[in-house]
Amino acid sequence: MATKSYKPEWIPEDADEQFATQVMPGIEDPTIRKARPAERAAVPSAKLTLDDYIQGVLAGDRMILAKAITLIESNAPRHFEMAQKITQAILPYTGHSVRVGITGVPGAGKSTLIEALGSILCRQDHKVAVLAVDPSSSISRGSILGDKTRMENLSREPNAFIRPSPSGGTLGGVTRKSRETMMLCEAAGYDVLLVETVGVGQGETTVRSMVDFFLVAVITGAGDELQGIKKGIIELADAIVVNKADGDNVQRAKNTRAEYNQILHYLRPATEGWKTQAYTCSALEGTGLQEIWNMITEFVSTMNASGLLQNRRRQQAWQWAQDMAWQHVQNRIYGSENVASGMRQISEKLLHEEITATMAAQSLIEVIEKELMGK
Repeated sequence: MATKSYKPEWIPEDADEQFATQVMPGIEDPTIRKARPAERAAVPSAKLTLDDYIQGVLAGDRMILAKAITLIESNAPRHFEMAQKITQAILPYTGHSVRVGITGVPGAGKSTLIEALGSILCRQDHKVAVLAVDPSSSISRGSILGDKTRMENLSREPNAFIRPSPSGGTLGGVTRKSRETMMLCEAAGYDVLLVETVGVGQGETTVRSMVDFFLVAVITGAGDELQGIKKGIIELADAIVVNKADGDNVQRAKNTRAEYNQILHYLRPATEGWKTQAYTCSALEGTGLQEIWNMITEFVSTMNASGLLQNRRRQQAWQWAQDMAWQHVQNRIYGSENVASGMRQISEKLLHEEITATMAAQSLIEVIEKELMGK
C-alpha cells in the first residue's frame, strides 16, 4: 500500500532538500477512530445555532465564547444578524464587572503588569478577561504581537480568558467591536475586564469612553517624564502607576511618583469626586499590585454610592450608539460607487493642480450630499 504524501500547497521553485516540505499528519482522536462509520460523521462539531452560542456563553464555555467573539468581530454581512441576536440575548447578564482600561508609554510593561495583576485576582477567585488589542499589520490587518503568547502564566489560569485582537488600524488601537466583546465576557461570568491598548495617543479617549477606571502606566529614567506621555492622557487618568519599581530603580520610581502627584495637584480630576494619584509597583516582583487593586475597588465603591458610575455607563452607551450610527453613515458613503467615482475624478484634478484643496473638499461634499439625498 502506497504511503500517503503530505505536502504543502506551495514551495519555492529553487527549494533544496533543506527546505521544510514535509507536513506531519495529526493524531487522530481515538473516539473518532473507534466510532462506527455511521457515527463518525456526527462526531465533529456541527455549526453552532443561536441557542448554542447563547447557552454556551452564559455557561462560561471559553471555546464557545471565543467563537462568539470571532462572530462579533467578523465584517461579513452574513454574520452581523447572528451577532446582534447574541448580544441582545445576553444583554440582561451584562454590566456586573469592573472595567479597567490600561495604557502607557512604550516600554512601561503594560502586558507584564496586566499578567501579574490578573494572576493575583484569579487566585482571589475573580474571573479575569483580558482584551489585549495589538497593533495590526498594514497588509493583512492581523495581530502582530499576540499578547496571549506574552501572558503565558496568566493564560494557564482556569479563571482567566485572554483575547488578543488586531486593532485593524483603529485610532487608539481599540477595535470597533471591543464593546460587544466586553459584553460577551461579562455574560460569561468574568467580573474583571482588563483592556490593554496599543499605546499612548489621541485615540486613548476611545478607551476612556468604554471603561469605568482608566489607568496609565509610566516608567522612570526617560529624562523629562512628561516627554514620554501627553498631558491630555494624564487628564484622562484615574490613577498613574510608576512600574518597574524594583532593584536600583526603587528610589527613582518614588521620585517619579512624587513628580506626577505634584502635576496632578494642578489638574482637574478625570472623574468627579475622585482624586487622581500616582502609585508605584513592580510587576516583575509583584509588589504594590494589591494596593492598586484595593484602590480600584475603592473607586468603584465610591462611584457606585454616588451614582456616578451608573451615569458614566449610560453616557458611554449613548456615545456607543452614536459611534455605530456614524460608522454606518461612513460605510454607506464610502461604499457607494457614485461617491468612489466622484472621489477618483476630484482626486485626479487635485493631483494635477487643476483645483485647490478647498475646491476639492467642496466638490466632494456635493457628491456625498447627492448620494445621501438619493439623487
